[in-house]
Amino acid sequence: MLAGEVEMDTKELKEKLAVALKAARDICDEAEKANRDFSDEERQKVAGYLKEASDLKAQIKKAEGDEALRAQILELGEGIEVAQKGSQTLQAVVAGKGATIGEQFINAPEFKDWLGRFPNGRIPDSAKGLMSPPVAFKTLLTGSSDTSAGAFVQTDYTGIYEPLGRRPLVLRDLISRRTTTSDTVEFVRQTAKVSQAAPTAESNVTDYAGGTAEVSGEKPEGAMSFEKVQETVKTIAVWIPATKRALSDASQLRGLIDQELRDDLEEDLEDEIVGGDGSGEHFTGILNTSGVLTQAWDTDIFTTTRKALTAVRVTGRAKPTAWLIHPNDNEAIDLLKDGLNRYYYGGPFASGQQNLWGLPRVECEAVDEGEAILGDFRKAVIWDREQASISVSDSHSDFFIRNMIAILAEMRAAFGLIRPSAFCKVELTSGS
Repeated sequence: MLAGEVEMDTKELKEKLAVALKAARDICDEAEKANRDFSDEERQKVAGYLKEASDLKAQIKKAEGDEALRAQILELGEGIEVAQKGSQTLQAVVAGKGATIGEQFINAPEFKDWLGRFPNGRIPDSAKGLMSPPVAFKTLLTGSSDTSAGAFVQTDYTGIYEPLGRRPLVLRDLISRRTTTSDTVEFVRQTAKVSQAAPTAESNVTDYAGGTAEVSGEKPEGAMSFEKVQETVKTIAVWIPATKRALSDASQLRGLIDQELRDDLEEDLEDEIVGGDGSGEHFTGILNTSGVLTQAWDTDIFTTTRKALTAVRVTGRAKPTAWLIHPNDNEAIDLLKDGLNRYYYGGPFASGQQNLWGLPRVECEAVDEGEAILGDFRKAVIWDREQASISVSDSHSDFFIRNMIAILAEMRAAFGLIRPSAFCKVELTSGS
């Protein structure tokens, strides 16, 4: 390409660049005058103009760089006769008119020698199964270079988003769920039951005086006691800052943030139900509720869990519904073998619900490894005051003047055990 042609092309590219930038600036000015954000259509147009300007700028830079290189080569070679190499000269290279791959192939010595084996350098029509020798090219087209084949490779944006993942939540499916419109829930828990019943003989006297052979026939009086229990509604919350531009430019981001915040609330709620210590704004979880039974490690895991089952049935007077167990402990149970090296629970080919002494084993990461909870989970209640909700505000700190917003997720709920003795904390190892 001649210098004049390069100058003409560069001038034309610069004119196109100016037009694209002016169009983008006009849209910005219009939005600023109206004191508003871009509309979706305007945002798409501005993005298009900016991309066009970026492409034109790259073309201008490339054209000016090529011309500088050509001028430098010609200046260094002034007065020197350039020897030909094959069918290509240095002047041709400088001018950007190098031989094509096809020309390099047919002019290669390897191909000419091979073709010279045929009369007059012509391959007869009757020739079959011919194969020319390989020809090495000085110029290699690669997909990794932006100046070679890679310039034509377009990124395939799939739109796929893969989160880090969260643990499965199981407790809401096990426990009782109710709602409340108050900040405090109250229920009555029985602390002593009637246990005075006894066989009673028929009275044989009108006025019992305690004499020999006298039978009063008086029935025993029963007694029971209760306590009033109050559980206050607690708030679980989390928020995240974001810019208005980020949410506007990436429409799916808002939905991802909302879901992530809700999932975090539910995970914390499950942690509180299991192990909340009752201090401050924490729930009093199952493991820290007074009256919950405890089964210490005894001999092996089967002996220990069977005794826990008996404790809940006899002492707690409850019929347990499930085991709550950490995934690592559940794996240890699945891998247990008898004296003949056979899996107790069917091994890798077992199907259906995983059970222990006839009750389902429910994996829950809120339970500490080395412990399990056996219980009648119908006797655990969560009262929803406000289910998980999302709110947005720019009133936090200096967010208003920085075009930032706070996205807040929160829920309000209360939790309590109607009958603590219906639950048992079970030690699954000798050291727990």
